[in-house]
Amino acid sequence: MAKTELYEDLRQGVRQACVGFPDSYWRELDVNREYPEEFVKAMTEAGYLGALIPEEYGGLGLSLAETTIILEEINRSGGNAQPVHAQVYTMGTLLRHGSEEQKQEYLPKIASGEIRLQAFGVTEPEAGTDTTSLRTTAVRAGDHYVVNGRKIYISRVQHSDFMVLLVRTTPREQVKHKSEGLSVFVVDLREAVGKGLTVKPRRVMINNETNELIFENLRVPASSLIGEEGKGFRYILDGMNAERILIAAECIGNGRWFVDRAARRAAERVVFGRPIGQNQGIQFPIAKAHISVEAADLMRFRAAFLFDRGEPCGAEANMALLLTADASWEAANVAMQTFGGYSYDAEFDVERKFRETRLFQVAPISTNLILSYVAEHVLGLPRSF
Repeated sequence: MAKTELYEDLRQGVRQACVGFPDSYWRELDVNREYPEEFVKAMTEAGYLGALIPEEYGGLGLSLAETTIILEEINRSGGNAQPVHAQVYTMGTLLRHGSEEQKQEYLPKIASGEIRLQAFGVTEPEAGTDTTSLRTTAVRAGDHYVVNGRKIYISRVQHSDFMVLLVRTTPREQVKHKSEGLSVFVVDLREAVGKGLTVKPRRVMINNETNELIFENLRVPASSLIGEEGKGFRYILDGMNAERILIAAECIGNGRWFVDRAARRAAERVVFGRPIGQNQGIQFPIAKAHISVEAADLMRFRAAFLFDRGEPCGAEANMALLLTADASWEAANVAMQTFGGYSYDAEFDVERKFRETRLFQVAPISTNLILSYVAEHVLGLPRSF
């Protein structure tokens, strides 16, 4: 089967799964700040949240390029893939660097939905994007590690059974390179919360369950260490490239949603006896947004194909995220202008999606830092920070 045919089958399957979750479903969740439990369950039962898990562990065994289609179509349907996207890629740390025992223990259960691995514990209040400066520590104590520190904006903790956690196991002053001495653990949240881990919800601009985490002498079994102690930063980087490519696809989905809605509105809305879409002042911005989204989509697939071939793709993953984030934001603004005052009315859903897509200018990484990365690592310019 040709890739284009496979993608079309996949697109149709995801679209069909999203039919039962119309705009009104997401609108109500947004108002009440609720987690899309029914949607997550439906995506799990359809197998889509186990897309990257190999078939031998009960997953679909899809490529990253194919998996991006799933998240794109969720957003293009008017939904929000953020509550489910970490379930797709977070398990990659286990898959690529975990022991066979760990993979056998967790991956089939993640694929079936028996357990959820949706939380990714990296960001800290003081460190932010400067991951190697994180301060949360894990100190070996017999058959356990004792974890102390804080994390911020860690999403889906309250709807996840496990979390992938990055901590420092060797003090920074004792390692030659600052990226050394970091380790990754898979933490059982069912055992941790209230027993050394305190979860404090944070209210943010969009309906995204996110939290501050406080670790106070949390005991984590040594068997939960993923890979080798001190090599965790490299393990996390693998997952970050996948994350950026997948989120780039979410931006494409948002961009196409905005363009579709703007074009439809422009064709239907009649003012002064003619459709507003007959005016070039309305036509041209929508057309330009469409072109930007389609062009950015090419970099999404270039990055995904490189990732799937096991080739270096850091630059492409970052560029894909920047281009798609900018394209979706351009499309969002065009939709706001096309709808005019109606764009502020929650019933039309533009303002909700507008808030959701704005996030990608700053997370999972600021577009300014992407420019710094390209300047330094692609163009060979001096490091700016």
